[in-house]
Amino acid sequence: MSFRSIIQEMKGELGSMSRKGFEVRLGYGSRSKAHGGSAGCGGDSVHGENEGPNKQSCWANMPPELLRDVILRVEAAEETWPPRKHVIACAGVCRSWREITKEIVKTPELSGKLTFPISLKQPGPRDGMVQCYIKRDRVAHTYRLYLGLTQTLAENGKFLLAARRVRRPTYTDYIISLDAGDMSKGSGTYIGKLRSNFLGTKFTVYDAQPPHAGAVVTKSRSTRLVGLKQVSPRVPAGNYTVAHISYELNVLGARGPRRMHCVMDAIPATAIEPGGVAPTQTEFLLNGLDSFSSYPFFRSKSIHSESSFSGPLSSRNGAKDGMLSLKNKAPRWHEQLQCWCLNFRGRVTVASVKNFQLVASLENTQVTHEHDKVLLQFGKVAKDSFTMDYRYPLSAFQAFAICLSSFDTKIACE
Repeated sequence: MSFRSIIQEMKGELGSMSRKGFEVRLGYGSRSKAHGGSAGCGGDSVHGENEGPNKQSCWANMPPELLRDVILRVEAAEETWPPRKHVIACAGVCRSWREITKEIVKTPELSGKLTFPISLKQPGPRDGMVQCYIKRDRVAHTYRLYLGLTQTLAENGKFLLAARRVRRPTYTDYIISLDAGDMSKGSGTYIGKLRSNFLGTKFTVYDAQPPHAGAVVTKSRSTRLVGLKQVSPRVPAGNYTVAHISYELNVLGARGPRRMHCVMDAIPATAIEPGGVAPTQTEFLLNGLDSFSSYPFFRSKSIHSESSFSGPLSSRNGAKDGMLSLKNKAPRWHEQLQCWCLNFRGRVTVASVKNFQLVASLENTQVTHEHDKVLLQFGKVAKDSFTMDYRYPLSAFQAFAICLSSFDTKIACE
């Protein structure tokens, strides 16, 4: 049998696995075909299918050298979604396939690709931007993040994350989840939240697991009810601060662009410099998810002892000086159009006070060309559609949380 025939036959069997076990539902329980729904971007859910764990594939005993070559070719050929589901399926054959797939699939920083759920917690590519878009549901107070598969916003995007707004008397929470059908803090797919103050001028982004070495959990009541579901002690989701966002007060009431400032507690200021390193999470630990959490039979009962992140944040020493500081790029007033303008390179088409571009602040750092790069841009393209593009050192989760702060009502800023 030729090598090409081996790959074709293997992909045919993996395709059968996808249809039977993964069903390309783009979400932990999200069944909407229109929304694409995958578990984060980790692949397709197998809930409702129990034949995977005990069924041995005829490819499970393939020689390691040949197996590595096969997976390398599959990974190189299936670069975009939805064909990239075959890479996910390779990880679902058996343990040896999983380990080799984990070695071959690179992080978004190196490959520019979002493959597994943990990719959403890892920094984006250095040489380009990951193009995404957000759909807002005004009635349900929910927001869904999709990976753009084409230059036009369509309903065939790859579902990544979802958030739900929960208003409280003195603050507002945005619960962020891998599952569009279960956006509660008690869910096993809960990965973090955004919290605002009463005025909507200050926000804090929390991660459910440590974003870097030495991260300190913020104390909170574990029995707090979120979305009518009590947080179970068996779901050790913590509150680890990863960012602070503030909007400048508009005491004069003058119309104009918002002034936004963001301090990334989990990213050192040196990360944007040549050779700089940003902390990178490598697996889900706190809520029982791992890099291949879409597949229940991949959930090991053993406790992993290795670190779940790389790139220690030793330069911070608890001081704000060592953290990456971002600010919104100042727009220019266009006399002919009579409006404030920013160059979004065609990604934004509707003027809105919510539109922004974030660049590195010059505070306590030397001026380099890296400070001119737009690290995150967000803008309106339709009534309830917005684009979100991000790059290194921000992750999809961090970028999504920052963009959610732009949706919140700002009593004192407008």
